[in-house]
Amino acid sequence: MTQPARVAVIGAGPGGYTAAFLAADLGLTVTLIDEAPDPGGVCLYRGCMPSKALLHVAKVLTEARESAEWGVTFAEPDIDLERLQSWKNTVVSTLTGGLGQLTRQRKIDYLEGRASLVDWHTAAVTMKDGTTRQVSFDHGILATGSRPARPAALASEHNRILDSTAALDVNRVPGRLLVVGGGYIGLELGSVYAALGTAVTVVEMTSTLLPGVDADLVRVLSRRFGAVAETVYLDTAVTQLTADDEGVSVRLEGPQVAREDQRFDEVLVAVGRVPNSEIAGLDGTSVEVDPRGFVRVDAQRRTAEPSLFAIGDLAGEPMLAHKAFHEARVAVETIAGHKVAFEPTVIPAVVFTDPEIAWCGLTEAQAKAEGTAVSIARFPWGASGRAVTLSRTDGMTKLVVEPETERVLGVGIVGTGAGELIAEGVVAIEMGATVEDLRACIHPHPTLSETLLESAESFLGLSTHVYKPKRLSSP
Repeated sequence: MTQPARVAVIGAGPGGYTAAFLAADLGLTVTLIDEAPDPGGVCLYRGCMPSKALLHVAKVLTEARESAEWGVTFAEPDIDLERLQSWKNTVVSTLTGGLGQLTRQRKIDYLEGRASLVDWHTAAVTMKDGTTRQVSFDHGILATGSRPARPAALASEHNRILDSTAALDVNRVPGRLLVVGGGYIGLELGSVYAALGTAVTVVEMTSTLLPGVDADLVRVLSRRFGAVAETVYLDTAVTQLTADDEGVSVRLEGPQVAREDQRFDEVLVAVGRVPNSEIAGLDGTSVEVDPRGFVRVDAQRRTAEPSLFAIGDLAGEPMLAHKAFHEARVAVETIAGHKVAFEPTVIPAVVFTDPEIAWCGLTEAQAKAEGTAVSIARFPWGASGRAVTLSRTDGMTKLVVEPETERVLGVGIVGTGAGELIAEGVVAIEMGATVEDLRACIHPHPTLSETLLESAESFLGLSTHVYKPKRLSSP
């Protein structure tokens, strides 16, 4: 059976369902294809949402244990893993079920199955019941997302060697957990298990946690994470993994490693993600895939095959849901005949550890690498009244400024709630704001958002709560 559709979207993650919903809102006929019973993709089913639910639990556990300094003492928490899993799954089902309802309300034809491309205007969908349906389309949007990377040296099907998806199914609390990879996935999930009572060891091949992230911000996180983790090994590699029913034997190599052969109950391999570009039939089109597996697209997210678009993790880094949201809108508006392009000045990033790290725009390290002269302003949260009331003075807000114009080029924040605060930095940079613009905007008191105001004042030598008359410059 051939089913005509103006737009077919393959993949119902954040980019895919956003594209389908907007296309339907613009009056286009839409078919949305995914193997899950409702839209949501990795983000809702196996990524962002379940991990943030568990991170919230970890934060509550940590605050309960640290509350003695406030004069409030709780008994050691009793963790019911079955109820914890149930609650996390309820979060997922609530969100994905809501998207399913929105799909039906928009009269989108949702096909639960796996799609392959017959040609650049036709997809064949193998349905859940084993039948096959064909979908013809004027325009197709590829939104197949990504999956955890698993290097050959660390590949194993043993249930004690986990990827990020398996680690979200917290059906037991291991005594000792090795996290391979000091990026955001490893640190977020490592934080969860540490809060649940696991002795967590992190191994990172580079000289710092969160490689590529501003060193000032990482330094603050490293101090706190180092206190909750059993061990953090930098410049270290895992050269051998051997799993059995009792645990995992690991060989480590690095300058900090005193004992190369160690034993862990479980190992989490969190060394990044790779795009799902192995779409059946894609090689029969003109779509181009780069050596890393990303589909090449133009400013409208159109591939080399004019009828096909690609968005989200499939279309390149950064592999972030909010980038996919924006790309989806650009692709659909292009299909609808609007003059649009994907050209954001900045894309924010957030690491949901404790403390959180968030940044957007130019970093100090990038400026140095490019030879760009910048001025730097830092506001320590020890001078923030709100941070003091939260007992979280371990934060900092940082501005990267163009010296001549005093325009804000970058914002970095480390501290509790940094992910909620970074949006002001995004707006400031997108609107071409200067530090004087930030200073002139009245911020509510007492809040952590004031740290952006105080950073601007500090840059100008006018900070009320920090005496710093001279600006710090970075060539």
